[in-house]
Amino acid sequence: MTKPGKCLLLLLTLVVTLASAKPQAAEITVSAAISLRAAFTDIGREFEKSKGHKVVFNFGASGALLQQIARGAPVDVFAAADTDTMDRADKQNLIARDTRQNFVSNKLVLAVPAASTIILSRLEDLTRSEVAQIGVGNPESVPVGRYTKGVLEGARLWDVLRPKLVYAQDVRQCLDYVARGEVSAGFVYVTDAAIAGAKVKVALEVPTEKPILYPIAVVKGNGQDNAARSFVEFVRSAIARSILTKYGFHGV
Repeated sequence: MTKPGKCLLLLLTLVVTLASAKPQAAEITVSAAISLRAAFTDIGREFEKSKGHKVVFNFGASGALLQQIARGAPVDVFAAADTDTMDRADKQNLIARDTRQNFVSNKLVLAVPAASTIILSRLEDLTRSEVAQIGVGNPESVPVGRYTKGVLEGARLWDVLRPKLVYAQDVRQCLDYVARGEVSAGFVYVTDAAIAGAKVKVALEVPTEKPILYPIAVVKGNGQDNAARSFVEFVRSAIARSILTKYGFHGV
């Protein structure tokens, strides 16, 4: 074979090798609202099997997660429990705006311990003397707390109930207060109440003025843009939607 022929053969071999090579797997960190923990754990497992990338989750209150990202925590994807928190991330230029999307919704409920005999059929019932303490998320950093405060302010009950309020660092802590009987009632998401199973009862669903929407977006500048975008897209896949539905979330 002539020298030009050998060079051509070598070039073709290289092209075929590169074309058949699998993309290198990446590891991404996803900071997500703690109410997504069960669903995202399952979604992450399916994503790893489907895409070959590894996912490390960091769950917590949305406001606290945003603070971590703003301080430079190495996060690739952010999923919040409210649009206000994601708006703040956008204003701080922390997210890739073109990747932002609302992917699921939730509902606010008032839960009571399973053994409770208190009947709460309306928010005004929380003013009764047998309701000693009420669990709420801290509205300064916890979306469920802001939704709760908005509802109670709208009913002119926030100031009235303030002496009874026990603030939680996130919605799961509030749920734990209820499950352990440390409060008479607590405001949580319907998905969290479902996870608690027989430990709590839902006294009533609490309509909110603003819909409870969960946005997700890629965080800028952490070097795993392709894998991060792939995860955001996967969250909207049929597989992910079925998992979110299983845990009580609703589509948007």
